[in-house]
Amino acid sequence: MQPAPRELFSYRKHWASRFGTAPFLPMSKEEMDALGWDSCDIIVVTGDAYVDHPSFGMAIIGRVLEAQGFRVGILAQPDWRSAEDFTRLGKPNLFFGITAGNMDSMVNRYTSDRRIRSDDAYTPAGEGGKRPDRSVIVYSQRVREAFNDVPIVIGGIEASLRRIAHFDYWSEKVRRSVLLDAKADLLVYGNGERQIVEIAHRLAKGQRIDQIDDLRGTAFVRHATPEGWTEIDSTSIDEPGPLNPPIDPYAANDAKSKAAMAAASHNASTGNISSTGAGSGAESSAQNAAAENISSAGGRPGTEVAAHSAAAENDSSAGAALGAELSVGGMPAKAAGAGEAEASAPACATAAKQPVAKVVKFHRHVPTADRAQSVIRMPSFEAVRDDAVLYAHASRILHLESNPGNARSLVQRHGNVDVWLNPPPLPLSMKEMDAIYELPYRRIPHPFYGEQKGANKIPAYEMIRFSIAIQRGCFGGCTFCSITEHEGRIIQNRSENSIIKEIETIRDSVPGFTGVISDLGGPTANMYRLACKSREIETACRRPSCVFPGICPNLNTNHTPLINLYRRARALPGIKKILIGSGVRYDLAVESPEYVKELVQHHVGGYLKIAPEAIGEGPLSKMMKPGVGTYYRFKELFEKFSKEAGKEQYLIPYFIAAHPGTTDEDMLELALWLKHNGYRADQVQAFLPSPMATATAMWHSGKNPLRKVTHGSEEVHIPKGLKVRRLHKAFLRWHDANNWPILRDALRRMGRADLIGAGKQHLIPAWQPLGTGDAHEGRRSKHAPRAGEHENKQAHDKRRHGAPQAARREDPRAATANGQRGYEASANAPGAKRAGGQGAISNAKRTGAQAAASNAKRAGAPQAAPKPTKFRTQHTGLKGVRMPRSK
Repeated sequence: MQPAPRELFSYRKHWASRFGTAPFLPMSKEEMDALGWDSCDIIVVTGDAYVDHPSFGMAIIGRVLEAQGFRVGILAQPDWRSAEDFTRLGKPNLFFGITAGNMDSMVNRYTSDRRIRSDDAYTPAGEGGKRPDRSVIVYSQRVREAFNDVPIVIGGIEASLRRIAHFDYWSEKVRRSVLLDAKADLLVYGNGERQIVEIAHRLAKGQRIDQIDDLRGTAFVRHATPEGWTEIDSTSIDEPGPLNPPIDPYAANDAKSKAAMAAASHNASTGNISSTGAGSGAESSAQNAAAENISSAGGRPGTEVAAHSAAAENDSSAGAALGAELSVGGMPAKAAGAGEAEASAPACATAAKQPVAKVVKFHRHVPTADRAQSVIRMPSFEAVRDDAVLYAHASRILHLESNPGNARSLVQRHGNVDVWLNPPPLPLSMKEMDAIYELPYRRIPHPFYGEQKGANKIPAYEMIRFSIAIQRGCFGGCTFCSITEHEGRIIQNRSENSIIKEIETIRDSVPGFTGVISDLGGPTANMYRLACKSREIETACRRPSCVFPGICPNLNTNHTPLINLYRRARALPGIKKILIGSGVRYDLAVESPEYVKELVQHHVGGYLKIAPEAIGEGPLSKMMKPGVGTYYRFKELFEKFSKEAGKEQYLIPYFIAAHPGTTDEDMLELALWLKHNGYRADQVQAFLPSPMATATAMWHSGKNPLRKVTHGSEEVHIPKGLKVRRLHKAFLRWHDANNWPILRDALRRMGRADLIGAGKQHLIPAWQPLGTGDAHEGRRSKHAPRAGEHENKQAHDKRRHGAPQAARREDPRAATANGQRGYEASANAPGAKRAGGQGAISNAKRTGAQAAASNAKRAGAPQAAPKPTKFRTQHTGLKGVRMPRSK
């Protein structure tokens, strides 16, 4: 068990606290003079515009440091073309803190097809080009030019996801740790409050920054492993066993299948325990390996090098321990799973009436004498650069060592130095979370940007100005997402009182508030107060996900605290509506029908976005996402409770194209599913390999790092190349005539020419309208807005109608071109619902224009395009969905 960390706000305040709280953290010398400051203690450099709101990283870090008594200045989006702008606030007394902003600068600047984006949501007027590519590196270089003797601490999402050697999608190569490229003194990864506060206080006491090497959640450079540390070769612990038992994701979720899922979840958590041995045998194996002193990394002076066997060292990457004995109060695992399902059903009951949790106990023996003094040596930068399989192995090790309760330090050689990663930071307590979010944020942009009207608007701020974060972290483990790698998988919650207090603050003080809270959420809408039933098991667990391939029997899925929060929030005076804008994890939601009812009947503004991402078992298993059967269960509950409330509401599923493990056949299956269910996507999103994501390791290596990685291990199909990615996006937009030529070619090549024709059983027609088929892939419809055009219409629609209005289903006898448009792949956008319940959409009658075209074709005349449908555009975010104009 890890010792409790020092409470975040228990430090003695720095002497500069006498200056009090700044209305805004200063961005100029004039503001510093007005505050009576002669200098800053810390200067934060960020790639975002400065918004004093707890949804912006620079505001949280700045206000947390201010609460410790430090004077903090902000350099927001400085001109990086010279060092001059970096001297604007003078020389800081302690250090520069550098971040690219809330987004990775490369993801912010480039699309998944490496095209330059035209806008930047974190800049006034959405103007692009206000931050450099690889901002952390460039900003650090300019700071070094301006002040060579000032320590540099880098952090934020960009630094966090590049803390070791990483595959860079934009240059198609493996790059070094950003710590070396930025020439920084220290890298802070994950939630940075604990680390940055400790660093500031230590430097203020006179400690040199190169002496700070014991902080969790930091990375730094070393030249050798210190004496007293046990070095473990990473290749000796990569024996996880199967992660994905053969589960049918399409299976009906009756009691029998739920019991099977619970049993499978247990199997996944225990790994290959029975085959590896336990107890004294494991110890003997470890001792023998240590005696032989086997290590691919080689020993170092004063270092004990031990290559433990997989049986001894692998506490089971999937989550259990050596010699595990499974018991649930004397009940078998299968019965425990069934009991867990029954316990989650009456979620409407109060917490006091909840049944006593049944916990699956693992009696584990840790073979390592002192994990705190153990470090895992990963393959070197040069090795992973030259061997994609070793890269996948290193990625796997990094993810296995991500639980703060049992993670060990990692080290990776880069040339003649080591990049040393201390274990992840310990999660913040509820008291600490409350204190952070109750700091005196002004909740508006800095006055430097002027009044938030017209060209001064910061789009990202407009989206979150009335939203509230209720938790951090995510235990979903989706392989394409980096939230877990940055925020961790243990949920960090705020108290109900703190959240209510923030709603009241918004109501009483934020300009423009109309009574609608746009979101109560976080990385996921419905993980609030969910956690492992046993702190002991949570500390020992090494599973990458608590919900895949099935929900872990040790996970508490009680949504009652969230239901109570919703009810209390919407009962506040002056609050008209509480919307949920964060994505709902529907596999968790179906465990609590009462939560689904509460959500659907009170907190949906006409549309609710969820993310199946795919429907085929191949891509789903590589994404670590639930099967489509769970989606149907949630959809059934959604429609049932919407009908009970007398509301016409729509589910908006969104999907990813070209994800590792996705074949052309998978995308064809998805296209047919979309047509069958009446969804028509206006825009789609292809997979973007972001640094450190597990799916990125698949993309680069063609291997599956969810299992043991060797040169002969499982191969993963990778849909690389612009042509393939374009085809996969075309399947998602099967209804767009511009995509029909490429789809016809693909269908013929796949032996599915039977899907070409005019019948309802066909996917696309054999004819091509004039003026279509030659449009550049990715070009927006003329009806889609340019950047910044949607705000006025959205505000108008909200004033006139309240929540966005749902599109009506056209008469099933009308042309399919008049069918409504479906989901949005990567933004909070509305969509459409099919008619006819579970049945297929009706075949559209040909319009007069189509009939004329058909007759003309038979007569040999040039073919005319059908008369285009008129659309209006309706928006809830930065992107939109087209819908038929009401007649």
